[in-house]
Amino acid sequence: MKMNTKSYFLSLLDKFNKPIVAYAHCDLPCGVYDPAQARIEAESVKACMEKFNTSDDEVFKQRAVTIKEQRAELVKHHLWILWTDYFKPEHLNKFPELHELFWKATKSAGETKKTNNTAVADELLSHIEAIAKIFWETKKS
Repeated sequence: MKMNTKSYFLSLLDKFNKPIVAYAHCDLPCGVYDPAQARIEAESVKACMEKFNTSDDEVFKQRAVTIKEQRAELVKHHLWILWTDYFKPEHLNKFPELHELFWKATKSAGETKKTNNTAVADELLSHIEAIAKIFWETKKS
């Protein structure tokens, strides 16, 4: 049976108007999680602080602060993706310090927005390093 043009397009529209349900256990296929994303953004935060501290140009310094604050938000974003999407209860059972590490790391990321003291960025990087160590341990099992 042949469809007329109007019926054909109406049937196509019906297909596009139906909701598509997708099921997945993570946002993307397994293996995309990596604390390196948070570390790279935290290194950028520290670099912005260093550039701020060595510049006399007020416009440049304001740009450094703006970029630093954006990167600090990205640090928090990447950490929360790891915490909420990658780590599972069995990881927390094996590494009970994870909760406090993530709390300290995200708090440190927030603190970097309030200062240009690179010691704060170093503290953030050390928290991310501790999280990364545990992350890679979980990948072994």
